[in-house]
Amino acid sequence: MPYPQNFETAKQVEMIVKENGAVPATIAILNGIPHIGLTTTELEKLAKLGHKALKTSRRDIAYVVAIGGNGATTVSATMFFAAKVGIPVFVTGGIGGVHRHGEISMDISSDLTELGRTPVAVVCAGVKSILDIPRTLEYLETQGVTVAAYNSEEFPAFFTRRSGFKAPCRVNSPEECAKLIDSNVKLGLGSGLIIGVPIPEASEAAGNLIESTIQTVVKETVEKNITGNAATPYILARVNELTGGASLAANIALVKNNAYIGAKVAVSLRRLQDSSFHSAN
Repeated sequence: MPYPQNFETAKQVEMIVKENGAVPATIAILNGIPHIGLTTTELEKLAKLGHKALKTSRRDIAYVVAIGGNGATTVSATMFFAAKVGIPVFVTGGIGGVHRHGEISMDISSDLTELGRTPVAVVCAGVKSILDIPRTLEYLETQGVTVAAYNSEEFPAFFTRRSGFKAPCRVNSPEECAKLIDSNVKLGLGSGLIIGVPIPEASEAAGNLIESTIQTVVKETVEKNITGNAATPYILARVNELTGGASLAANIALVKNNAYIGAKVAVSLRRLQDSSFHSAN
């Protein structure tokens, strides 16, 4: 997302979180220092850096800190830092997954292994259909990650509300999400969990257009023999080109919706934990 649109969106997302009773804490690495929560100035700095900020997964954290660099944290790195300071709920657009032909390339996002070992709940819109959704769900099962769909029987596919693949669990309210997270913590499972929130219905028409375009472009990669690390950048750039910016608008809409749901979940979780504490005392 280009500047200043990325900066304005980030501010709007933080405002949505605040308006719904939670405290936003955008995570990044600036000048080699991990930040849990950014000032407006720091947020704008990160936005202006854009692609100049290093994409930082768990693997890259030590390096970015060591060189005094600036890092935009992926889901895995953000979960790592959130867990360190006791943040139980994390909101993002979507998670990484198993790439198509991942059984050959072993191209599997570190987001999935992080979810298997870090007890943070990730509120997201699922994974993009450019990834292998059924294998992603299988890998999450192997990692012991609870996967729930919000008000849906199906796991969402980012731009579309339905992927065609049933979610292992369903939750219908922030309160049900909170109970699920609380149980995960109390049982000491040590793993994270996913709450898959479908894209808002108002954006579904654009989402369906984008999904159709994605399938067309995926066929192009096969015909042009574009494989490996070159495939995903090609697909994303081509989809953005063919949809005339519709994919960016849909992306912003779903991120804001995830922030709204995530804030409600965080508030419900805190109320549940406070209630349990007072009952025990």
